Amino acid sequence: MKPEYGPTLGRLLAPRWHAAPRILRGLVIAAGMLVLALAIGAVLTLEPAHYSRSGPVPFGFSYRDLYRVAPEPGGYVRIQARYPDGALKYSYAANPLRLPAYSGGLSAELPIYASGYIERLRGRFSDFLLRGQGKTRVNNVPAYQVLYTTTVQGREMYGRNVLMLPQRQGARRGVEIVMLSAPGASAEVKAPLEVASVGVLLRPLKTFSFG
Repeated sequence: MKPEYGPTLGRLLAPRWHAAPRILRGLVIAAGMLVLALAIGAVLTLEPAHYSRSGPVPFGFSYRDLYRVAPEPGGYVRIQARYPDGALKYSYAANPLRLPAYSGGLSAELPIYASGYIERLRGRFSDFLLRGQGKTRVNNVPAYQVLYTTTVQGREMYGRNVLMLPQRQGARRGVEIVMLSAPGASAEVKAPLEVASVGVLLRPLKTFSFG
C-alpha cells in the first residue's frame, strides 16, 4: 500500500493486540478457528457428494441429503435417508445388471428381459404389485423402468427400478438402479411413476452417467 493512503487496519490494531492479555488473544484465535471450521462445514454440507466407480461398467452420479450405507450383497452402492424414528424414507441403489446373449437391438431386448426380471421381483417380495413398465430415458440414454409398490422393512414403499446399459452394440453389462420412496415422504410423489421426478432422488438419477 502506498504511504499516502495511511496505515493499514492491521497496523492500527497491532499495539492493542500486543498489549492484550495472552488469554484474551488465545480466545480470539480460538474463536477465529471455530468460525473458519463452521464455514468449511457449511460449504461441505451444501456441496453435493459424488460417487464414481471404475471397472468393466464405469459410472458415476452425485447426490445430496442421502447417506452411504452398505449395499446389498453383490450390489455396487446404496444411499438412503430415514425418518427420525429410523423408518426408511428414501433409498437409491445401483447394482450389476447382466443380460443374456441376444441378437437384436438393445431396445427390443430390454422389454424381453424385463418379463423375467419382474417375475424375480414377485418371488422376492410377497406383496409385490406391478404398477407399470416401459421405456424411459436417463440423461438421454434409453432405459427401461419397472414401477411397483411393495413392503420394505415393514412399511409400504413406492418402487421404481431402471435398467440401463451403455449405448454400444451388443452391450450386455449395465446397471440396475433401484429407487424407493415412502408414501408421504414428498407431497409431489403420489405414485411409483413420480419417484425421482422431484426431491432428493432426482439428483442421483438425472446425474447418472456411464464412463
